[in-house]
Formats: sequence, C-alpha cells, structure tokens
Amino acid sequence: MDTMQFSFGDVMRLVTAFVLLISLVFINALVMGYLERKVAARIQRRWGPMEVGVQGWLQMVIDGVKIIAKQLIVPRDADRTIFRVAPLLSFTPVVLPFLVLPFSKSLVGRDINLGLIFVLAASSINVLSIFVAGWASNNKYSLFGAVRSVSQNIAYEIPILLSLLSVVLITNTFSMQGIVAAQGTVWFVLVQPVACLIYLISATAETNRAPFDLPEAESELTAGYHTEYSGFGFSLFMIAEYGNMFIVCAVATVLFFGGWHGPFSGEYLGALWFLLKVFLLMLTMVWVRWTYPRVRFDQLMNLAWKYLIPFSLGNLLLTALIVACL
Repeated sequence: MDTMQFSFGDVMRLVTAFVLLISLVFINALVMGYLERKVAARIQRRWGPMEVGVQGWLQMVIDGVKIIAKQLIVPRDADRTIFRVAPLLSFTPVVLPFLVLPFSKSLVGRDINLGLIFVLAASSINVLSIFVAGWASNNKYSLFGAVRSVSQNIAYEIPILLSLLSVVLITNTFSMQGIVAAQGTVWFVLVQPVACLIYLISATAETNRAPFDLPEAESELTAGYHTEYSGFGFSLFMIAEYGNMFIVCAVATVLFFGGWHGPFSGEYLGALWFLLKVFLLMLTMVWVRWTYPRVRFDQLMNLAWKYLIPFSLGNLLLTALIVACL
C-alpha cells in the first residue's frame, strides 16, 4: 500500500514538474527573444523594440499572438503529414531535459543517476526534426539546410561528449546533482578550462547559433530548413532553439560553473544563482552572434575535425592519466 502511494505521489510530482517546465520553455523564449532584439539593437547602435509596453517589453507577446493567428501553409508537393509533425518533433524533446536539470539542491523534477546521458540523448533528437523538416518541405534550400545541420551536429557532438567525459572522470558520476555537489569548493571551469572552452564553442554550433548558423544561412539558403514554414509551425522551431540554448547553458552551468553554488546559501538563492549563470551564458551567445560574421561551411567542419576533436581527446587522455595517478 505504501509503495502504491509513493508511486502515485511520484507520478504527480513528475506531471506537475512537466507542466511547470513547459511554461518555463515558453517564458524563456519570450524573455530571450526580447533580450536578443534589444542586445542586437544596442550593438548596432539603435533602440530595438520601443513601442509596445515600456521599452517594448510586450513586443514578443504581440508577436506571439500574431504568429498564432497566421495560417500554417503546406507546400503543394510537400509530404503533408511529416511537414506538420516536424515542428512538434523539434519542440517536444526540448522539454524532457528540463526534468533532470537541478535548479537547486532540492528543486529538480527527477534526480536520476544517468541524468547527463538523459539530457544528451533527448537533445540529440533536435537534429532529426531539422532533417525531417528539410526533407518534407520538398524545397532545395530546405534540403541543403537539413543536410548541413546533420553533418554539423555529427561533427560537434563528438567534442561535446569528450569534454563532458573529462568532468565525469573527475566526479565518477553521471548524476547532475552529484556533479554540482563535487564543486562545493572549486568550480570545474578552473580545473577543466580547455574542456569548458571546447564545450561552449561546440554547444554554440550544436544549437545552430551564429557564427555557426549554416543550416539557416539567410544569404545562401533563404531561411534554410524552415524556409517553407509559417505561423505556429515556424514559431515552434524558434521556441525550440531558445530552449536548446537554455539546455546547453544549463549543462555548462552544472558541469563547469558550480550549478546552484554561489556566495550565499539558501534554497531560493541557489535557484537564483543557477538561473543567473544560465542567462549570462545565453546573453554571451547572443553577444557572439551579433559580433562575429558567419563562417564558411568548410571552416566550420575543419574547426571540429582538425582542432576541437583532437584537443578534446588529448584533454580527456590527460585527465584520465591524472585521475589514475591520484
């Protein structure tokens, strides 16, 4: 009887966390959409959104209502079923990693021993949705963008995994809570600076952010894999992109920047420190986008295969050697 009650409570906790985290995904998209437009405007010496609300803070809400009201137009020769499924396939996996992200010591949907592997597995579905969207659109620009995305993600997933394994070797756990707990005295960004730098560069490429946004290069492919998408279908891709940004920055916060640890302790302060670190990393990605020009595709692939993968592999071997000696 006690086991049944525990299981029911556990399920209710997961359902509640799932609903709250879906809300967090949408709120994150609204906040980051607004901040990106304002940061881009400041870098380009203009004001950005100013008309709707104070300093234009309601602009994203109005844009969201406008997008929902627009019709999702399906191209005549497209695969209609897969075309409609692709945006959902892009958005749904974004919510799953939020369930295991430790916002504080006790504020986590579900703490599992293989939390890091779960996050990586769920995040890898995004490339499948992009390829499906490009293939189903029956558009050459969309297909080129989809093929670029697949090759880009395959290349940059390798240095991401190698850099994260360096931290796993030190902590001897895949638990997100365990990794944060191991940084009570020193953050791993000081212990593994090379792994941290490689991860941040690779994560930027993994989320298709500039200067690595080749799958949606407007100057070459119109809009890449989502050229044919409009209305709510297009918005789901954008929400998923900001959600993936949050996830990769949250993983960086957990593995390299001490998670919820900060100058002052406390349950709510821990969650505040965690979110502050995540949004600072996201704003750094925005800053990089509007500062550096887009690289060529051969430069993108050479960076991964000739530099990031060898350096991350060497760092992993060195870490393994030091851990074995200690």
